[in-house]
Amino acid sequence: MKRIIPALLLAAAGATLAISHAGSAATITEPTKEQGFAGYDQPNQYLASRTVKLADNMEPVIAHGDQQQEAERKLQALQQKTGKRPNIVIFLLDDVGYSDFGFNGGGEAVGNATPDIDRIANQSLILSSAYSQPSCSPTRATIMTGQNMAHHGIQIPPMYGQPGGLAGLTTLPELLSRAGYTTQAVGKWHMGENNGSQPQNVGFDDFRGFLSVSDMYTEWRDPQYNPEIALSPERYRYILNLPFNKSDVHAVKGGKIESLYEINTETIKDLDTKWLDYTVDFLNREKSATKPFFLYYAPRACHFDNYPNAYYAGRSAARTNYSDCIVQVNDMFKKLIDTLQANGELDNTIVFFASDNGPEQEVQPAARSMFRGGKGSTWEGAVRSPFFVYWKGMVEPRRSDGLFDFADMFNTSVALAGSPGADLAKLVPSTTYVDGIDQTSFLLADKGVSNRRSVFYFWNDELSAVRVDEFKLMKKFQLPDAVTQKGYNGGFAGMVGDAWTVLVFNLYTDPKEEESIAIRHIPASVPLIMEYARYQQVLKKYPPRTQASLK
Repeated sequence: MKRIIPALLLAAAGATLAISHAGSAATITEPTKEQGFAGYDQPNQYLASRTVKLADNMEPVIAHGDQQQEAERKLQALQQKTGKRPNIVIFLLDDVGYSDFGFNGGGEAVGNATPDIDRIANQSLILSSAYSQPSCSPTRATIMTGQNMAHHGIQIPPMYGQPGGLAGLTTLPELLSRAGYTTQAVGKWHMGENNGSQPQNVGFDDFRGFLSVSDMYTEWRDPQYNPEIALSPERYRYILNLPFNKSDVHAVKGGKIESLYEINTETIKDLDTKWLDYTVDFLNREKSATKPFFLYYAPRACHFDNYPNAYYAGRSAARTNYSDCIVQVNDMFKKLIDTLQANGELDNTIVFFASDNGPEQEVQPAARSMFRGGKGSTWEGAVRSPFFVYWKGMVEPRRSDGLFDFADMFNTSVALAGSPGADLAKLVPSTTYVDGIDQTSFLLADKGVSNRRSVFYFWNDELSAVRVDEFKLMKKFQLPDAVTQKGYNGGFAGMVGDAWTVLVFNLYTDPKEEESIAIRHIPASVPLIMEYARYQQVLKKYPPRTQASLK
């Protein structure tokens, strides 16, 4: 039995797979029973389904003709009413976990009530299987490019002036600008500080925020966390002189970065408040504008180190600086939605709510997840994000476990701007592989199901795992406690291992990924092996690139 799976891997790698052939899967909105067979077919389960290839450089899709037509009718009716394309808002948090909010079982239960976020979530499509990359910069670049971290090449967060970024890649704000959108970014950037990677040079009309990540502005200044640097003048000066921007900054398209003031352990306390005010001012300026807008709003919250201001310090029941930060996030999101409502833009605005990855487990207090592992790994806890899509009157409130990759925000946003499905292939170079899928019909059809058959997980530029339906096949995995037995160990600790065959987990019966079922459930394992092998062929034709990596 032990030789079966390696043999199947080899066979599948060279096979012409039926799953990549053109075909159409029937739209499934509720369990259906086929005459003469036991059990039921569930929605969003495609282990035995065929996919449709839209273009050579795009991921194949599950086709749902009826829901696509329903989505198109909704969009046409809205455009006739408003006279323009929909506004697009991405609200992206930092290091916030799946179980931090009430809509996913957290909120008051974990000491940080999120009543307004929960209220809006319950008027939205809540996705329980929405996937980020393992850490912040790779995820943010995936949203901006529609590519996973192997293809866009930002595989680690660039820190303290390290090279690497978005320069040379086709970006979402660039494409939306071409489609007639006003593009605004506010908050954390962290996709390269070099000139060609800065937000004003990759498609944004305006940017207000910082270029890197929260801890880079404070940790070396704070004797509580890094006394060996903060209390050593020579070392402190060394960090101070490293070539990274240390300020809250502003820039306009094609211009240069303007440093507004230096960020330190005091000024960081009000950073999210200032960015929220800037965002509200932008939304007010866009009220009744003839052009639609794209807002990429990425608060500092809640990446360590958290420094709540006088108003929020102790405001959470948990009274940790992390939970206090979550309470502030609730208020920020409420203000965003209230402003859109007051300006009459809410009906014409799709809002994506997400976190860029799961808990940063090495630094406490931190986020929570019901799944195994944390930031930096390819266990579910690292990449399963709290996620919902809100669009008043357009998205039916419901929950779905249909697969959604963060790369799908790229394709879906471009589709809403007028280039759906295969049309996207005309907007990027033929050498660019688009890992995202247009999920417009999934989101907008009243009982829509996912157009995505599989999700892939990456460790740097290497394929780590694949999920199809409730099954996850894993070849490369992280063991955080393998080396150090003390302290807080997470996705950036320990060792990386390779399964000599494969590990397979049923994420419904085993969400903690504790028991491999690869041998007992070979009939379910084989399609995963074939899908893993299919994408290996994609990587041969469209090889990984490296912009920033530990390798």
